[in-house]
Amino acid sequence: LVRPALKTESRIPAREVTGPGAKAPKVGEEVEDVLERSETALGEAMLSRDKARREESWDRLEQSFEKKEPVNGAIVGRVKGGFTVDLGGASAFLPGSQVDIRPVRDVGPLMNQEQPFAVLKMDRPRGNIVVSRRAVLAESRAEQRAELVGQLAEGEARYGIVDRQGTRP
Repeated sequence: LVRPALKTESRIPAREVTGPGAKAPKVGEEVEDVLERSETALGEAMLSRDKARREESWDRLEQSFEKKEPVNGAIVGRVKGGFTVDLGGASAFLPGSQVDIRPVRDVGPLMNQEQPFAVLKMDRPRGNIVVSRRAVLAESRAEQRAELVGQLAEGEARYGIVDRQGTRP
């Protein structure tokens, strides 16, 4: 039960407080919420904590998108053509081709693991976010490659293991 500035008693649905990814507030703790309906049949205001979290998440994501910074999220489900990613309140689409640098057969180990994603596209009016894990991995790989090339000297011998043989003669 919450008492907002409307001077009326209000309720936040229990699923928004006890659902996945939600931290239950302590007694007396202030929480941010959004007024969903000013009055129900019982005379109470309906509040939404999820909508408040989603709006806050969109603002944070838009800033990261403008700065071209990666954002943290977790793959939470499979949909046609890819996956659903939870970005701390906002839901995004991860195309199957953007999961890794090479095709991945089993994404089980990646599910529900916090990891960085690059935001490729955002459309707030439509509620559409497209992310890529591949872009973050490619950037990291390019940095490692540049570092290794910088350490190499002409005529230097290096030993390694060939893990994939090319198909060209």
